[in-house]
This record gives sequence, C-alpha cells and structure tokens, in this order.
Amino acid sequence: MTRTYISELSNLKDGDKVTLNGWVAAVKDLSKVKFVILRDRTGEIQTVAVNGKTPEETFNNITKIPHESAISITGSLKESKIAKAGYEVVIDNFEILNKAETPLPIDTTPKSNTNIDKRIDYRFLDARRPKVRAIFNIRSTMVRAITEFFDNEGFTNITTPKLTAAGVESGAEMFEVKYFNKNAFLSQSPQIYKQMMVAAGFEKVYEIGPVFRAEKSHTTRHLTEFTGLDMEMGFIKDVGDVMDVIEDLFKYTLNYIKENCKSDLELLEIEVNIPKEIPRISMKEAKDLLKKEGKTLKESDDLDSEAEELLGKLMLKQHNSEFVFVTDYPWEVRPFYHMKPEDNPKGTCSFDLIWNGVEIATGAQREHRYDILKQQADEKGINLDEMKEYSDLFKFGCPPHGGIGLGLDRMVQRLLKLNNVREAILLPRDPERLTP
Repeated sequence: MTRTYISELSNLKDGDKVTLNGWVAAVKDLSKVKFVILRDRTGEIQTVAVNGKTPEETFNNITKIPHESAISITGSLKESKIAKAGYEVVIDNFEILNKAETPLPIDTTPKSNTNIDKRIDYRFLDARRPKVRAIFNIRSTMVRAITEFFDNEGFTNITTPKLTAAGVESGAEMFEVKYFNKNAFLSQSPQIYKQMMVAAGFEKVYEIGPVFRAEKSHTTRHLTEFTGLDMEMGFIKDVGDVMDVIEDLFKYTLNYIKENCKSDLELLEIEVNIPKEIPRISMKEAKDLLKKEGKTLKESDDLDSEAEELLGKLMLKQHNSEFVFVTDYPWEVRPFYHMKPEDNPKGTCSFDLIWNGVEIATGAQREHRYDILKQQADEKGINLDEMKEYSDLFKFGCPPHGGIGLGLDRMVQRLLKLNNVREAILLPRDPERLTP
C-alpha cells in the first residue's frame, strides 16, 4: 500500500485504509486501549489499538515499542471526538523498521530541558521535536522567499569560491588551510567577487552561502561558520538605493513567511510584524538618542551590543518598528572600500540594519574610483597594489555600486526570538565545536 503522510489524512474519508511511516513520539497503555502517537515530517497523529478488535499479537506488542523507533503502521481512518485532530487511525498491524535503543541520550519530549550542547551532539534526535523542526521549516521558507524576491527583481544568483588566496577584510579573522604548497584561507566574505560580477556586467547579483570568521567569540549571536546573504548592485545613485532594496526584501520575505508558515509560527507562538517603513537615522542621531538614555559614545565609536539593544527598544517605542537603519558610520570603524561622503571625510556612505536590538546586516556604497580607493586603502595601511585581482576591477569601467551582507542565521534568530543563534542552524560551528 502507498504511504500516506499524516498531513494528507484530513483529505481522506472515514474508513479509508492507510499506511503511515514515522517515529514513535509516545506510547500510552490504558489496559484495554493502547495509543501510539506517530510523528512524521508533516505532523503527528494518534493511532489506537483496541483489545478484542486489534489482532492479539499486535495489541500485546505495542507497549514493547521503544520511544523514537521508526515504524510503519497500517490501519483505518476513524472519526474521533476525543482525538485532537478530530480523527485517528485504528491499528491493524505495525512493523518496527528500526528499534531505538533505550534510554535515549537526550529528552525528545515537547518539554525537554536538555541543554543546547547536548542537543546539538544528538541533533538527529533533537530535530525530530516539532518545535525544532518548525524553526528549520521557517528557515527553509525564508531562503525560498529571499531567492524568489531577488530573482523577481532581476538579480543573478552567483556562487563564489570559498578557498581564497586573501581577502579584502582583516586577515586576522581568516582561517588558514593547507593548499598544496601555497597559503590559502577560508573565505570570510564574497565581497571581492560580488564587486567583480557587477563590473563584469551582471549589474545585480546575490549569493546565499557559507562564510567563515576566525573570531574566538563565545556569545549567543556569533559563529565561526554561518550562512551569509550577500547582494551587490551597480549604477546606483547613492546608498539609499541599497536600503530601498533591502527594505523591500524584508517586507516580501516576512509577508511570505506569514502566509506560508502559519502552523509553524503558531507552534512557536511567533507573530510576524511586517514593517510599513523602516526608520533611517544617522549615527549622530542614534548617539544623541542613546545619550538621553544614559548611554554615551564618542564620535568615532561603533555601536556596541548594549547600544544596539537600547536603540532597538527606542525604535519600537517611538516608531513601533522592530527595525532601524543606522546610517553614516564613522570612517574609523569601516573598511577602506566604503565610500566617504564628499562633505564628511570622517564618515562613510554606509549603514547597519538592526532588528530587535541586534545588528544583522552591514551595507554601503563602495568606492569605485581607483585613485580615491587607493588613497583610502593607504589611510588604512593597506597596499592596494598587492591586491591586483581586486584593484584591477576599478581601472576598466566599474560603475557606481553598493551592496549588503546579512547573516541568515541571525535573521532566523531575531524573527523567532531564539535565545541563541545556534538554535537557528542545524549543525553550528563555534570556537569549541567541530562535530557532528
């Protein structure tokens, strides 16, 4: 008999024969009636065996099925006023496809209090829990929405190398790897390649792929490997064009998730708030607001995590917005390729996007004029002549352009209000973890 998914049962009639495959979420023995709560990737269903109606051997063996065993159940669909779904499956027989060992190494019940490190050690068990699976259903939908948005806007999806000779960022943050008789590094950003493809004539490109950062940060929002969403676009007027696209991206993505993940959002008790318009404030304005709240920062300072969190609360209170673009970051805290405003040599044409008090993205207009770019590199102590593959881009008709880098894992974390970014990635990598 063809397998039926649990989500398909609602389309069937009372009495229809079905075969269900899945994992045992729970077994309940009420003496003359026994229940098996079966779980597959689409949901859970109550199945029931009744003494005198279910074959005796089948009935007696039900309580011997270990929790989380993979089984196949054949039976009949029956309407039920007691079952949560309004129907259940009466068991004719079952087959254990793979018996789970006991005891389980982690608690897989809905009220599990197993710590996150142990859960990640046994992620293949942890991910069977409906709430964990809901996180990754939503993440998958987020990627689909982002891809659909950029494709609809005429962007080209690119795949860039993750093994590189060098980067345009700080070398101290790069992982060195053995590459025959050469020095190689894991890419910490597709920045050079995004700009290369704009100069190549694609004009508008994006990538969703792995990013590596050799930062020994033990926080709830840092990873050494994460999924980056990078975008670059040519022939822009100014950095506002980039912010416009990102604002539209978030509106589209959040609306898509709200429409397509209703049951998962309900399970996680998350309400998706779609911004009507994301506030845009300068770094000076942000620091003035923070000063009034008792948080003082110097003109050249970046926003620390405390400042971001406080600013997030202020935006929610003043603008009813979970988001804010903070613009005009100081030159001292930005990379050499960010364009400077003509009237402010200490500033940059750049921004951060803060969501619920955490920075999730950095964007900027890039400096596309070779002479000025070389001068800015010199100011940062960087020899542009040693970066020929990068510097050549700006000698042969590179247009004005800008882009952004976002952390997909942080996006999921902020949307679902997860305490730790490791909850938002199936198999996270941090300074202490290389397995599983």
